[in-house]
Amino acid sequence: MPRKHNLTPASILILFLISAYLLIFLIYPLLYVFKSSLWINGRFSLQFFVNILTDDSQRELVVNSFKLAIAVTLVTTFVSLPLAYMLTRYRFPGRSLFQGIILIPMIMPPFVGAIGMKQFFGLYGSINTFLLKAGLVDIADLSPDSFLDWFGGGFWAVVMLSTLHLYPIMYLNVAASLANVDPSLEEAAENMGAGKFQLFWTITLPLMIPGYFAGAIIVFIWAFTDLGTPLIFDYNKVIAVRIFKQVSDINVNPNGYALVVLIVVLTSACFWISKQITARRQYATVGRGHVGSREMEAKGIMRLVIYGFICGLGFLAILPHLSIIMISLTPGASDLEPLVDVIPKNVTLSHYGEVFRHDDTFPSIKNSLFYSIFSTILAVTIGLLISFILTRKELPFKNLLDAVAMLPLALPGVAIAFGYVGSFSSTTIFAFLDPRKNPTALLIIGYSIRRLPYMLRSIYAGLQQTSITYEEASQNLGATPVQTLFKITLPLVAANIIAGSILVFSFSMLEVSESLILAMKDQFAPITKAIYKLSLYPGGEGTFLASALGVVGMLLLTACLVSAGRSLGGKLGEIFKI
Repeated sequence: MPRKHNLTPASILILFLISAYLLIFLIYPLLYVFKSSLWINGRFSLQFFVNILTDDSQRELVVNSFKLAIAVTLVTTFVSLPLAYMLTRYRFPGRSLFQGIILIPMIMPPFVGAIGMKQFFGLYGSINTFLLKAGLVDIADLSPDSFLDWFGGGFWAVVMLSTLHLYPIMYLNVAASLANVDPSLEEAAENMGAGKFQLFWTITLPLMIPGYFAGAIIVFIWAFTDLGTPLIFDYNKVIAVRIFKQVSDINVNPNGYALVVLIVVLTSACFWISKQITARRQYATVGRGHVGSREMEAKGIMRLVIYGFICGLGFLAILPHLSIIMISLTPGASDLEPLVDVIPKNVTLSHYGEVFRHDDTFPSIKNSLFYSIFSTILAVTIGLLISFILTRKELPFKNLLDAVAMLPLALPGVAIAFGYVGSFSSTTIFAFLDPRKNPTALLIIGYSIRRLPYMLRSIYAGLQQTSITYEEASQNLGATPVQTLFKITLPLVAANIIAGSILVFSFSMLEVSESLILAMKDQFAPITKAIYKLSLYPGGEGTFLASALGVVGMLLLTACLVSAGRSLGGKLGEIFKI
């Protein structure tokens, strides 16, 4: 346990600046949203919350959002639990390869893959084209009310895409928790006659509950507040989409504020409940550090089951990516035909060339790079300072500082972005932050705030594992605190800083909610806003450019995640734990 020192005047100044930053760009927008939803025409009122409960259309938004989040969480659970068990408890050829393949969905936001899946499974998409050419269905069957409208209504399309994107996060948490289960407890149960199912249900599953809930709450909140995927599939009757569409009249209709408050309260309540559930029981095991993981060789039928399950899931996981790649390579002329080809007859790279020439795409790449680089620098600076104070200084209210810095994990992006628009628009003090004029500053700050927990957790872990005696020895030899920081402390936690930086940069490049809400003018649009705009082009021509731009982002994020995995030494899952 590193020794801690009292706060110095310099530390107090740093703490004041950090607190001011968090208060202005995290707490103040949230308080503004709460105030605007409850203080109407100069008096306290719950009218807009009453409207949510009494108005059928608004109540439907809440119900649909809950249904969507519950469905995604359940489907993700059914996928992730057996997957984690197979890859943690069984040895078989190719296990390491499969452990990498199943993380592929993390390299692209689901709303980008939705463009490809919509084309693939659409009424006039590749699947129905194949069925027609195979003579299995008739052209007359192609109607919105038929079974060939695979994603009719959009609900199950959103569930499918969200599940394929989010199951790796739950898998990483469950697998880590499962690996930490003391095998001696399971062996004792087997010696007492417990069968495999009874053993899993009464011993293994209860001990892995913390990891499951850590992943499940992230999946639930993500699905509950997702904006991009429902927009692409025209599933508009959810809270996040309604909030997005009410940004334009934010100053005249406070109903949007009430919806943001509702979504913040509900997600926070879900987060708190998950914490309470995992805190009610003691999950620690005695002597865990002296026992190896319990693994067995997969043989015969079991090996076939494992290969079948993982290969099937892997195919579904890469299907959105394959769809996007296929569309990006398809000549635009094919879009004029009544039905798309199952596989493009011709292949072209022209869309990729157009990406770097088009007025909507190339500026968006430059914008995203600019926003992401500076948001990463900001997140590194704030994360390093907070981590250093928490680990190296005596702080009476350190738990409060830690909780506030980690708060963005439980806050949806639509809530933060909507709060920014409301609190920083048309103000005198913060005129330079007005997103209606120039959203650059708020996009950089918003990206850094949203990903600060990843950076904080990564650096904090490195400092916790680094002895303070090296820093004390440096200062005893005459080095100043600043020299010690740059010559001793930073080199020792360099891997953690690099890993956190890569994750902040990569996720900022493809941030959806804040990009769609804050980038109100096309000249400031990042990649995700450009993709959304292109997907709305009439005639479908924009789909090809959007797909090519999505592939560019996908390749960039792939490189970032591979680099982060190497920097973390295979512990990438630690970043996604609450």
